[in-house]
Amino acid sequence: MAAEARHKVGLLDLATATAKMAPALPTVLRGVPGFLRKPTDKESIGFIFQRAAAKHPDRPFVRFEGDTLTYGQANDLVNRYASVLVDRGVRRGDVVGVLAKNSMRTLLVALAAVKLGATAGMLNFNQRGEVLDHSLGILDARVLVVDEDCLEALDSLDEALPEKVVLHADELDRLAESASAENPAVTAEIQAKEKAFYIFTSGTTGMPKASLMSHFRWLKSMSGLGSMGVRLRGDDVLYCCLPLYHNNALTVSLSSVLASGAAIAIGKQFSVSRFWDDVRANEATAFTYIGELCRYLLTQDEKPSDKDNSIRLIVGNGLRPEIWHEFTERFGISRVAEFYGASECNIAFINAFNLDRTAGFCPLPYAVVEYDDETGKAKRDGNGRLTKVPAGGVGLLLSKITDRAPFDGYSDEDATKKKLLENGFKDGDCWFDTGDLVRQQGFRHVAFVDRLGDTFRWKGENVATTQVEGALGSHPDVDQAVVFGVDIPGADGKAGMAAVTLRNGKKFDGASLATHAYESLPAYAVPLFVRVVDSLEATSTFKSKKVELRKTGYGDGDGDLYVLKGKADGYVESYDGYVDEVGGGKLPKG
Repeated sequence: MAAEARHKVGLLDLATATAKMAPALPTVLRGVPGFLRKPTDKESIGFIFQRAAAKHPDRPFVRFEGDTLTYGQANDLVNRYASVLVDRGVRRGDVVGVLAKNSMRTLLVALAAVKLGATAGMLNFNQRGEVLDHSLGILDARVLVVDEDCLEALDSLDEALPEKVVLHADELDRLAESASAENPAVTAEIQAKEKAFYIFTSGTTGMPKASLMSHFRWLKSMSGLGSMGVRLRGDDVLYCCLPLYHNNALTVSLSSVLASGAAIAIGKQFSVSRFWDDVRANEATAFTYIGELCRYLLTQDEKPSDKDNSIRLIVGNGLRPEIWHEFTERFGISRVAEFYGASECNIAFINAFNLDRTAGFCPLPYAVVEYDDETGKAKRDGNGRLTKVPAGGVGLLLSKITDRAPFDGYSDEDATKKKLLENGFKDGDCWFDTGDLVRQQGFRHVAFVDRLGDTFRWKGENVATTQVEGALGSHPDVDQAVVFGVDIPGADGKAGMAAVTLRNGKKFDGASLATHAYESLPAYAVPLFVRVVDSLEATSTFKSKKVELRKTGYGDGDGDLYVLKGKADGYVESYDGYVDEVGGGKLPKG
């Protein structure tokens, strides 16, 4: 029987864990002052990095594909990049867009932007066409730094960007050679409340939303997750192969490293076959994960060398309860710093006590409340108030918005307002609706259960159903499309499934639809299942039909069911064993 998330956390669990944590208490206590920080304090990510470089300039800071930069070397190069950006007109309050795959340079450009008091807009390099155009429009960047291997994305735009905006990464490097390496004077003046990063998340409108990360919230992550939860040592190396436009990389990984003066080893991308070789080559003692990464590693054949690694700690989110023990035992992992957080959420949970099968503990105010299955919204009682679920129960997670835990919101004010609940338990209170279901485990611990609404998570990415519906609906054979997520045993998140109706006289062409989907969407957003149905009646937004279709899933139902083999083979008729192949990481290919 598969292991479930633990239902409750008991006093004995905490007492035992606290005793084991005793040696780490000095590190934990270093994080406490961070919670006393005020938004108006002159404290910022760039200033933290700058001080770390001055304190231990000869320590390794960043590694990538065999190259290493010390803190001192990295700070000099960051300053040179900042100098080039200033020459291109970047000032405090501007936005610097970054369209680049993982590399040392990508991280250092982001640091250069925040040292100037600019906001680094970290674009998802999978975006194309109108989606990328939408994201660029949100940023309105003074300068867009683009890697050579991302020029294809710019080519997908209907209109070229102005030449003065685009700065090719190779040109940036050339200009940086003769630029000043002095620390920018403005770095010491930046207040914690100012903008640091834009992280793009999928929106229920079908287009990405730009979630704002302030210096204040990032620094709070450094204190809570970094110092108190992850607790790296100065000689640790944290390996991260997740894209740098992810908060798990840019906030969780970087803040944990800077909290302790450790090193970050950047992986170019995740490769299940090369993962452990890359870990060993970087002499990593920790790595950052999403649940899907761990599951893929377990699909590889067991080897006698599985425990032959120097990893003692992993930090991330989404490690499924049923594989928790299998993963830690097989690879000899002694501590799992599982956490719960979202790009836009004003609080986070961290498994600071190294308990199994929990997303951990949060000292800030939150509530787990009853919700409506059909709408996914929090339930109100006869008095208009919310109702909390008891320990062991599952409910919708809300985080309270306070001066100590402000909500930075999105670039879109309307999108921000839609996520807020007012007068929940008393007049005047305000709560952020995470859209996530969690289990209330007691002693301020929760476990992630599921995601609600028009967005689901697959392969560590949020997929907006309306974006996928729009892409499928633009195929010349498709009349209408409804998209939702379905569970795959053994897989993290939900796989995409579409129900479509065809135009009069058209027959389903699985190869053509798959080619169109791959051209229009990131690979992770291409649905794995397509059910061809006669009609999609019900409401204009198909909500009622979607609930019914979601319940049926890929089981026996109306219409013909097709499954995605991959880029080359496209959609083929459904067959027994396909779901197991997906769960085992064998399909889809490409």
